[in-house]
Amino acid sequence: MTIYVGNLSYRATEEDLRTVFAEYGAIKRIVLPMDRETGRMRGFAFVDMDEDAQEESAIAELDGAEWMGRQLRVNKAKPREENGGGGGGYRRNGAGVRARFGQE
Repeated sequence: MTIYVGNLSYRATEEDLRTVFAEYGAIKRIVLPMDRETGRMRGFAFVDMDEDAQEESAIAELDGAEWMGRQLRVNKAKPREENGGGGGGYRRNGAGVRARFGQE
């Protein structure tokens, strides 16, 4: 299981998250997605821990907790959908954004 951590402060670092989640068990991986355009953190993270029981405990304790001036949203991450598109379907059959909006 992967934990989704939302509403993070933009000042939060991987080390900050590691410190908080280490109280609940061993951490396998932390991912802090960055915005491609600005290079700034996007305000959420994913945390994988060694055992499901540890993850469940972290979720129960941290969801709704205030941290770095923000109220955290902590829950099980939902798996990515295979054909979700994510970008609104701007690319289909090799056509780019211009073709999508009828521009040549």
